Amino acid sequence: MTISDTQMLKIAATSGGKDLNASSSFSVINPATGRFFAEAPSITAEQLHGVFEVAQSAFATWKRDDNYRREVLREMANAVRNGVSSIAPILTAEQGKPLDVAASELMAAAAWFDYYAELEIPREVIRDDAAGYEEIFRRPLGVVSAITPWNFPIALAVWKIAPALRAGNTVVVKPSQFTPMSTLALGQLFRGIVPDGVLNVVSGTLGSAMVSDPIPRKVSFTGSTEIGKIVALNAADDLKRVTLELGGNDPAIILPDVNVSEVAETLFWNAFYNNGQLCYAVKRVYAHESIRAELTEALGEIARSVKVDDGTVAGARLGPINNEPQLSRVAELVEDATSNGARTVAGGSRIDRDGYFFQPTILDNVSDSTRVVAEEQFGPVLPVLSYTDIDDAIKRANKSEYGLTASVWSGDPERAYSIAGELDAGQVSINEHGRGVRPHLPFGGHKWSGVGVENGPWGLHGFTELQVVAGPPRV
Repeated sequence: MTISDTQMLKIAATSGGKDLNASSSFSVINPATGRFFAEAPSITAEQLHGVFEVAQSAFATWKRDDNYRREVLREMANAVRNGVSSIAPILTAEQGKPLDVAASELMAAAAWFDYYAELEIPREVIRDDAAGYEEIFRRPLGVVSAITPWNFPIALAVWKIAPALRAGNTVVVKPSQFTPMSTLALGQLFRGIVPDGVLNVVSGTLGSAMVSDPIPRKVSFTGSTEIGKIVALNAADDLKRVTLELGGNDPAIILPDVNVSEVAETLFWNAFYNNGQLCYAVKRVYAHESIRAELTEALGEIARSVKVDDGTVAGARLGPINNEPQLSRVAELVEDATSNGARTVAGGSRIDRDGYFFQPTILDNVSDSTRVVAEEQFGPVLPVLSYTDIDDAIKRANKSEYGLTASVWSGDPERAYSIAGELDAGQVSINEHGRGVRPHLPFGGHKWSGVGVENGPWGLHGFTELQVVAGPPRV
């Protein structure tokens, strides 16, 4: 499938397995051109309440048949795999990532459905004897409100959809207004597979209503820490359960015994995958002074060699930044760093062409107080800092309001493992970054990086509540 430059793409919202007609729409920009390419439905808060009512009605039946839910998730996984060729171009057009990366995102989403289809929901008999019977169940919450970001629209939606549905909840998903089209397409893909009303996809200026509506009992949000705090406050008024996967400013500590030529490529792509628009990307590197110069130049050489282009162009490794506000933020952080003495090893400026392109940038001679180090840049920029004492590096890595992921790189893995436990992060990887982002492992942050976890049985538990059933002995 190709996305036409002349005909606006339009995809309807899904409610109850059917089109939800909207009286207005909003335009979606292709970040590779800076021009509108699609129209998404702008659903009103009143319509959204109706969607929640549809989801609530579907919940009564959906929650009852565990084996049926598993079979539906298996069919959803197959549908995603079969739909890669139709949805990946939409994802590239609205998000900017290269087509192969878009396809990989969809295949990962299918793997998440596969995983949850096979995951058992725990129930535990505590007592079953002449004195009585006691059993603990995990029951679904009801309707889940899922709010997703623009960097990985499909994958991060499925991180919510798969465990929520597996647990027996029904779901209403609202994607970012920067990237609604691929998620709307996903909603249409699942029609006829998922029972009507079980999974609904809407779009529009609905963030507040997605939290304040009285029907949903759980809000699962992925996005910025600033918005996450607002979500938490608004959800508290109704005591809605929340999972918040928020920002990160993730450090990588490079020990002096690494082979720079062996680790540089992996380190670079752990920072620049999806143009650095990844919550768990490497965002600041602490390199031992004895190897800092060599590592910085190796990273710069890779940055200068990477092909940056429209995601539909063959050989493009990086596309544009997703949206103009984020492009402006990245440019501002780089300018602030260079005006305060940072050395630009590679990149450093916007690419002179249509769209939101920025050069892959490596910065040297920066301090911990430089904004591009102290703040989450969420773009194709990587600052490299120097240290001489490992305890100092650990202290500086931990001196952040965030604590999502981190990594330690060493020729001696056991040495790296001993340091991992000192880092204040929800996940620490050795000689790779984000190694633990898998369907079966919990993903969540410390401090300002979030509340609760996604993925694994722990992620499923977040879409349930415990119920104890106790009584006389059972026959």
